[in-house]
Amino acid sequence: MRQTGLARFAASIGPIVALVLLWWIATGPLRWIDAARFPDPATFLSSLRQITLDGYAGGDLAKHVGTSTWLVVRGFALAVVFGIGMGLAVSLSAFWRDFLMPIFNFLRPVPPLAWIPLALLWFGLGDASKLFVMAMAASIPLVINTATGVEQIDRTLLAAARVNGARGWIWLRHVILPGAMPHIAIGLRLALQTSWTVIVAAELLGAIWGVGKVLTAGKDDVYPGMILVGMVTVAILGMLSSLLLTWAERWVMPWRKR
Repeated sequence: MRQTGLARFAASIGPIVALVLLWWIATGPLRWIDAARFPDPATFLSSLRQITLDGYAGGDLAKHVGTSTWLVVRGFALAVVFGIGMGLAVSLSAFWRDFLMPIFNFLRPVPPLAWIPLALLWFGLGDASKLFVMAMAASIPLVINTATGVEQIDRTLLAAARVNGARGWIWLRHVILPGAMPHIAIGLRLALQTSWTVIVAAELLGAIWGVGKVLTAGKDDVYPGMILVGMVTVAILGMLSSLLLTWAERWVMPWRKR
């Protein structure tokens, strides 16, 4: 078991080490890439030190990360409530399905970033506009996957639960949600990824602090090192939040294979 764990760790870390090595070779000894267009590792580390210790774009790295993370947490929570709620409604009620699905299917093709100008007009440059866009975009995969999960539940199981007196909240909690949870978990992963994409895009258009603000300032200052710091920060935050979600899934669904 221990060797298997070490092998998995080596398999996961190996490509990252190879990518960093290729980055150093391409921007360093061989000079395949101009440093003015893409920074070398030394420039990246210098930029990281600057934003961590001295600050950049109005705040240090902790301030920017905290701002973006808190927005993602709130926007993701709104998407979960709205997306799962609507998914359950349209899959369990013919009335809500006939009423809501035409509206949903009409709005679904609209790209998430297309909502940003309208959100700025409605809510201004504050957090409300970013939360609105994030909730709109991240709820779409949750609606689809929740409805699909409910539809995939064995009808015999549903009938048996009804015969045994399952009604209301008990029926929803012990029959519907566990049966649909594998599909809901997929929707949660997609929603989380969408949340990070949307928040960075929204911050690019207007924010006081945030990772998107760092990227905007780096672009305006023609500072490739700081742009790469922002990109890597988003990647790490997305990876850590995905790992946290994976842990939560294992806790909620202990019957699934790990």
